[in-house]
Amino acid sequence: MVLIIGATGFIGMYTTDALLKSGKKVLAAGRNPVLGEELKKMGAEFITLDITKPDDFSKLFSREIDSVILLAGLLPANAKADLQETENAADYFTVNVIGTINVLEFCRKKGIKRIIGNCSYSDVSGAWGKGYPITESEPRNFKFTGDHAVYVISKNACNDVMEYYNQQHGLQCAWFRFPPVYGAGPHGTIYVNGKAYKSGIATFIDNAKEGKNIELWGDPHIKRDIIYVKDVAKAYTLAIDSDKTYGLYNMTSGTELDLEDQAKAVIKVFGADQNSKIIYRPEKENNTPSFLFSMEKAKNDFGFVPEFTNYYDMMLDYKKELESGKWDILIKTGTKEQAKTHLY
Repeated sequence: MVLIIGATGFIGMYTTDALLKSGKKVLAAGRNPVLGEELKKMGAEFITLDITKPDDFSKLFSREIDSVILLAGLLPANAKADLQETENAADYFTVNVIGTINVLEFCRKKGIKRIIGNCSYSDVSGAWGKGYPITESEPRNFKFTGDHAVYVISKNACNDVMEYYNQQHGLQCAWFRFPPVYGAGPHGTIYVNGKAYKSGIATFIDNAKEGKNIELWGDPHIKRDIIYVKDVAKAYTLAIDSDKTYGLYNMTSGTELDLEDQAKAVIKVFGADQNSKIIYRPEKENNTPSFLFSMEKAKNDFGFVPEFTNYYDMMLDYKKELESGKWDILIKTGTKEQAKTHLY
């Protein structure tokens, strides 16, 4: 049985679905009982779990668990703290480091070897835009300012602790380095330095649906290497079955995706009959970074090859998933959770 911690989050729901479809038994753990009911309808078992509370793990010792996917964590996009007024560094360490240690201690005592977590792609932000695919051997190089700084520091510490448990206690921990993950989910609003903003992709889609123009600020050919949520779920499904899975893995599309192509795909898929147009605003500042990651390690170790490698295919499936109604409760309930809490 696979234990997914953080199963009621965006990636958790899709990963649970993918694992069940692959024939796995899933014990889904999270803090949202409404989405827990949805997970049970999918065919998973569900329990409530808070990784910051060691006593919560006592309910798991009697279960037959062979691997763990750890998705629970505190993310900047869900953190409301205004860093000009409130410092939330301790929150990141409480959840992302101490919480992870609680998971690892449970696994050590239970004899579970395989644990797969995640980390921030910003840990190598110093290599963004340098013109080469970033590999897993790229040295850490990141900013010590902004709302992502302590998050990155906490995830680095989390991953270092996982490697400690690998070497000290013989575990087989791995972690995926995620860029932005696209897909139908509760992320129309994100927090930047504690302030709520509509996400870029949500703005594009809403404008296309309403026949409004889509503005591209700055360089319209900024290229990013993002990933679609179904590819993430597929990667977890493959990784837990490979004896080679170990350490850090880039988890992206491995493709440079163009901002203008994204806008064109959104208009074609969501606003084909609404006459939306692209408006170029080169005079406006756009701080979106360019980056590309190598995906060779994941391909070699567990055979992962991304299916969604262009914006049109992503947007087409995105629309299909929205129209299916399957994720309506995730979107609705998850958005409400974001409004009252900063924990996944």
